[in-house]
Amino acid sequence: MSRARVARRIAAGAAYGGGSIGLIGVAAVGIVLAEAQLAKRTVGTGTAPLPPAADGLYGRAFGAEDPLRLALLGDSTAAGQGVRRAGQTPGALLASGLAAVAERPVTLRNVALSGARSDDLERQVSLLLAQPLGPPDVCVIMIGANDVTHRTPATESVRLLAAAVRRLRTAGAEVVVGTCPDLGTIEPVYQPLRWLARRASRQLAAAQTIVVVEQGGRTVSLGDLLGPEFAANPREMFGVDLFHPSAEGYATAAMAVLPTLCASLGVWPEPDRLEPGRREDMLPVAKAAAEAAKQAGTEVTGARAPWALLKHRRRRRLTEAAEAAGTGAGAEAGSAAGADAGEAPEGRGEPLPQDSPRA
Repeated sequence: MSRARVARRIAAGAAYGGGSIGLIGVAAVGIVLAEAQLAKRTVGTGTAPLPPAADGLYGRAFGAEDPLRLALLGDSTAAGQGVRRAGQTPGALLASGLAAVAERPVTLRNVALSGARSDDLERQVSLLLAQPLGPPDVCVIMIGANDVTHRTPATESVRLLAAAVRRLRTAGAEVVVGTCPDLGTIEPVYQPLRWLARRASRQLAAAQTIVVVEQGGRTVSLGDLLGPEFAANPREMFGVDLFHPSAEGYATAAMAVLPTLCASLGVWPEPDRLEPGRREDMLPVAKAAAEAAKQAGTEVTGARAPWALLKHRRRRRLTEAAEAAGTGAGAEAGSAAGADAGEAPEGRGEPLPQDSPRA
């Protein structure tokens, strides 16, 4: 069965309350369990630092009035686990990049929780919508890896994601979802578990794309954690625990998400018209989702139902974006500058409220 058909079945199962779709044959269970135990003994032998708080105002070079409001939701990838400086987290990188492109200050609020699965999104969305200032202008969600590793039924995962996107869109926020990363890129995972992890990850990513686009959001495929750099340099792109990305890995990820984030607010300089020379196309949403799952950094945006736009936007280096944003809180995000572990840079903004999850 093609990946597009599998993704459509998972999405349909989520919409109509269908059961889980098996991704692994019964005969492979014994081998997979043995490989999983070996991977567990290898992955995570280092200790990844807790994600540093990075909430606050970015792009102070553009003033402090009328800032765009950016929120991050999801798991440890969105939280930035694995780095020690606030400026190295995805939230800080995206906030400073958005400020540079939009030429406006940006306030960042990150409610992502390390270890979270899709069933935690309801709580995270409620935290954001309870803010006195109202919903954010745009939300970035990164979720799915823990659903795969904890064998959450794919139909349940995408149903919960669809509900979260629907609530945010109904509240007036733009939504960009970084779909499930390819867990087959984790270096200590061996065959056949590597192949099965890649298959499950990509099937979930494609199904996530379908339901997000149907709810009016946009997706960017994280794939092999956003770029061939991970396959070529896994020891550089993964952190000390060999599972979470390093600072270089997060920068690569943020570069891929930034164009779609900016485009969702209408501030990206490129037009939305298709460029066939860059293998962009208008496809049925299920086929577009399957194609995106195969190539990291691919954007899928809804068009006329049931069609979707498949785009490969040009990336912008985050160091350039940070320099364009000028000095001030968040402007150093594209470099290695920032605070020590667990400490926000000076002037970054008010500390997190007590109800904000950090793990």
